[in-house]
Amino acid sequence: MIRATRTDASADAACDNFLPERRAFCHTPRMSPPIVYFNRHTEREETECVYGEKPLRWVYGSAPGRVALWLLVRRTFFSRWFGWRMRRRASHSRILPFIKQYKLDPAQFASPVANFRSFDEFFSRKLKADARPIDRADALAVFPADGRHLGFQDASATAFIHAKGRRFDLSALLGDDALAARYQHGALICSRLCPVDYHRFHFPVAGIPSPVRLINGWLYSVNPIALRRNLAYLWENKRAILTLDAGKWGIVTHVIIGATNVGSMSFTYPAGTPAEKGDEMGFFSFGGSFVATLFEPGKITLAPDLLRETNAGRELYAHFGSVLGYADANRS
Repeated sequence: MIRATRTDASADAACDNFLPERRAFCHTPRMSPPIVYFNRHTEREETECVYGEKPLRWVYGSAPGRVALWLLVRRTFFSRWFGWRMRRRASHSRILPFIKQYKLDPAQFASPVANFRSFDEFFSRKLKADARPIDRADALAVFPADGRHLGFQDASATAFIHAKGRRFDLSALLGDDALAARYQHGALICSRLCPVDYHRFHFPVAGIPSPVRLINGWLYSVNPIALRRNLAYLWENKRAILTLDAGKWGIVTHVIIGATNVGSMSFTYPAGTPAEKGDEMGFFSFGGSFVATLFEPGKITLAPDLLRETNAGRELYAHFGSVLGYADANRS
């Protein structure tokens, strides 16, 4: 296992008096705009119930909050402190209220709830194999993680990502101008994981993974509430980069991005060992997080509903293992 320097957890707050310990704050009409996405599996539009919405909006939307962000919340020691709390045995008491609040299904968990020694251990839980069926068709790529996804067929022509007129800076994101040039007109998939989601990430196609390259940075939130303020948080945050030599799919690059209280990214698949589609790449510790996946030009056509929702300005919620796109040479 390769582990990025540990600075775990998630919260969007600075101290106990406004940490959302046991409850979420769902959007109300007075708090605008809501985060709306389309759920592929229920086939309907849904509004996100944001974990810690009040402190998140305070930190990123008020002058005092931005001072706290600058001095405290984005810094490694804050995440380390919160991660320490989530790894203590006393944090186990948070698990059942969290499951009830977010209507999670324990029948999907690979281990019984009673076996988790801490909230952080529950957060990085594994699922049973049949909880996330993987589409094994050779001509299909699958989503690398559960989450809310945006997909751009041409990374250089992204219309918006959470805020109109704000585009990805691939060179800054990848920390490598030559690698960024490879994907200038390739496909970009943005996968945002909320605290309520399954937090392991997987290979979208088969291939041979490279060693992980770490880029240290801050730990800003990656929730749209924050990204609407400053998209650059994605390439200012701590992140890890892994490429996959994937045959007909070309060289696929993954950028695994940490966030407030989730600076811990653990990689569980050995570099240089052939991986099958759907094999686990690694996992995040407690918090929200983000995975960017890049395909070279002419290698993939993204799924129609992913493109449709992205063009409509909404994320598509989809599970790991469901269809992300089609190999261009084999699309039926």
